[in-house]
Amino acid sequence: MAGKTIAEKILSAHSGKDARAGQIVVADIDYVMVNDVTGPIAFREYDKLGRDTMFKDRMVLIPDHYVPAKDVDSAAQAKEMREFAQKHQLPNYFEIGKSGVCHQLMVEEGFAAPGRLIVGADSHTCTYGAVNALSTGIGSTEAAAAFATGKLWFKVPETIRVNLKGKFGKYVGGKDLILRIITDIGVDGANYKALEFHGDIQNVSVPDRLAVSNMAIECGGKAGIWPCDDLTCEYIKDTVRGEYTPVDADEDAVYCQTLEYDLSEIEPFVSYPHLPSNGRPVKDADVTIEQAYLGSCTNGRIEDMRIGAEILKGRHVAPGVRMIVVPASQRVMRQMADEGLIDIFLDAGAFVSGPTCGACLGGYMGILAPGERAVASTNRNFIGRMGAKDSYVYLAGPAVVAASAVAGRIVTPDQLPEVQ
Repeated sequence: MAGKTIAEKILSAHSGKDARAGQIVVADIDYVMVNDVTGPIAFREYDKLGRDTMFKDRMVLIPDHYVPAKDVDSAAQAKEMREFAQKHQLPNYFEIGKSGVCHQLMVEEGFAAPGRLIVGADSHTCTYGAVNALSTGIGSTEAAAAFATGKLWFKVPETIRVNLKGKFGKYVGGKDLILRIITDIGVDGANYKALEFHGDIQNVSVPDRLAVSNMAIECGGKAGIWPCDDLTCEYIKDTVRGEYTPVDADEDAVYCQTLEYDLSEIEPFVSYPHLPSNGRPVKDADVTIEQAYLGSCTNGRIEDMRIGAEILKGRHVAPGVRMIVVPASQRVMRQMADEGLIDIFLDAGAFVSGPTCGACLGGYMGILAPGERAVASTNRNFIGRMGAKDSYVYLAGPAVVAASAVAGRIVTPDQLPEVQ
């Protein structure tokens, strides 16, 4: 019998079955995560079940979408989450002030690790595939079932193999790679499939892998999984909870499709409204902007902030442009302060916030007015995603976002004049 992909192996290990693509299995969950938007629904559904069982150690509650609360309704959501955590004495509740964007916290706090099966009531839960986990988004009702049983059913996904060779050029990274992939295969090109990355992965940093896996859902992917290597182990060594078991694909694993990319040929990429698949090289762009947004679960890590600060140092945000900088966690914000990055952003005329998802989903903290254009390091640019239905969001990596803030139009750092 043919070998197995990483997804098939993880689902086999967690279900006790010989899991193969297309089969349905019931598998044990390592962790289930909910946020302040999806959590309250899950709590109510759990209460309806009338169960005495609750897998408390596997539950992770992270308020992040509307924190600090923007209005009475969002305050009520946060209160419901807080009270549920207190009522059940849940150990993994991350209150505002010690928290951040949920997907950043899941990695930072050591829940995500090689070989684990993780679900979250948020579509970008696929992020943790970057550290060799099988992670995927679910609904709030499914989360309630996971609270009560510690299990969920899965259809084992087919897998697309992505072979990488070479290394990125300067100011090119994971965001450019995944925008290129989504543009090539379309927003439905990996529907209910896993993307599995191989080849010269040692040339792709874990933060870049996190950006890639985060956006697997934007081409319909169930997951975006990387093998575990020395970079993975080094990245999680100081934070990971418990033991973990790396998983790699068998040499004779069966794939439904194979994609090939030479990283040295990947250019800075930007996706035009209103789909992540509407990508093209930045060098072909001719777009003025009113807002530049650096942050989100895609590109809000310290490495992204360092890139942005390197480009902004000694420069200033263009007149008429608002630059909003949002680190993905308290830990990232503290690192920014310790490294002097906040001062660089403030000196350049940017606004720096504490961690929140607010602007990314069009909730608050950066809403676009009708007709406004923003370049953002986020993951979606659907109609009305960051504000008015007739506003426009362009997706790009941190280097392009920072350079565009300075130029007042979408450019690469190479297109900026030298700092005097």
